[in-house]
Amino acid sequence: MILAAITIETPETVNSVFGFFTKGGLFMWPLLACSIVSVTMMILRGLALRRNKVMPPLVENEIERLTPGESPERLSRIVHHDGSSLSRIARVALQYLRSPRSENVEAVQTRARHEMVRLEKGLIILEVIVGIAPLLGLIGAVSGLVHVFSQLGLNSGASDTRQIALGISEALNATVFGLSIAVPTLIGFTYFSRKVEVMSVEMETLVVELISKCYYGRSSREYVPAKAGAASSLPISTPVV
Repeated sequence: MILAAITIETPETVNSVFGFFTKGGLFMWPLLACSIVSVTMMILRGLALRRNKVMPPLVENEIERLTPGESPERLSRIVHHDGSSLSRIARVALQYLRSPRSENVEAVQTRARHEMVRLEKGLIILEVIVGIAPLLGLIGAVSGLVHVFSQLGLNSGASDTRQIALGISEALNATVFGLSIAVPTLIGFTYFSRKVEVMSVEMETLVVELISKCYYGRSSREYVPAKAGAASSLPISTPVV
């Protein structure tokens, strides 16, 4: 019985949605494209910005487990085979361990900025859609109103008033559609932007902790010996200042 009711109501719902779309005018098509792009981008960003993918627990736990002055050989092997943002930043920090600490920090900061760009990839599209969707809806509404008032006076009596009312309601369909796209897109953009910001701070804290542990106990004139099994991945030895 429930299935029969759904079957009966579904065509009416489809016709209602289709009628709403077709009555909105020409600008409903770019708004439809914006909605498809927005949903697709939010799904892709949701998959790409998963915490376990950006900051694998194995790498995070290994950095926290590392004791000051301990050889980071095990961590070096882990990050070498991992493609996450945290692993790439940690890999740069480990590669520059035989350089002065200031050079290491500078190299890590450069890589961190690059990773931030990677994490924010696609968010600019959501930001653009948040701005243009209401404007497209407004243009569609204005275009519809222009069409309605251009027909004003061609008919007479109650039918003329009825046609104006129907035309105005149809013209506002584009505005409703534009706002319905902009609101969830704004929520998604704000959420993902905040998520990137939080994870970047957490990664910065972990890498600073890693550098502090690796440079623990080194004197200003000490040369850093090559690590066993990791000499090929480290640069030429330079004195630490």
